[in-house]
Amino acid sequence: MLFMKKNLDLPTTETALKGRPAAIPTADTHFVFGRPLNAAPPEGIETAIFGLGCFWGAERIFWKTPGVWLTRVGYAGGVTPNPTYEEVCSGRTGHTEIVEVQFDPKEVSFAALVKLFLESHDPTQGMRQGNDIGTQYRSALYYRSPEQEATARQMIADYEKALAASGHREKVTSEVKPLDTLYLAEENHQQYLAKNPHGYCGIGGTGVSCPLPQNA
Repeated sequence: MLFMKKNLDLPTTETALKGRPAAIPTADTHFVFGRPLNAAPPEGIETAIFGLGCFWGAERIFWKTPGVWLTRVGYAGGVTPNPTYEEVCSGRTGHTEIVEVQFDPKEVSFAALVKLFLESHDPTQGMRQGNDIGTQYRSALYYRSPEQEATARQMIADYEKALAASGHREKVTSEVKPLDTLYLAEENHQQYLAKNPHGYCGIGGTGVSCPLPQNA
């Protein structure tokens, strides 16, 4: 019955909320790392974008990973410009909750981050993640280069095989697209679980390991 109470269809440009021309205010400093949240990444730092359900728990997984320089949460994959959290949660913007991961490829590879992404949630659930239901919780990977796309698609295909071998019948539903526009979430959502250690975290994986590419 709960599924029927949520609109699981993505809005079109005609039906989406109109949004606003100005960005929503966010934090200035990363609560965990103490680094500027809105500065350009230093030379040599690369960026990856992942959506794996509620971004509170997802962000914590990545900021704890060695080699990660900075994390930021926000909204991507939608239509409405500069949406608020409430608007995204309404399902009328088309966005999903994401974590932007800025990382040093000399310390952690993009493939290792994709492995962490796939193993840290259930990427077969469509417009939900566990008890969190709605388009804003869909699994997604927004690539920044052809190399990231190739790695992501290869690893997802390999993970589907690993899931099938473990008895999982569902296919991976993760949205794999080039990053269009990323909108940062409000200040209170940035590093939420560092500020609220006992806050809600709905992150949970399938228990199936994702193989790394041989060249990773």
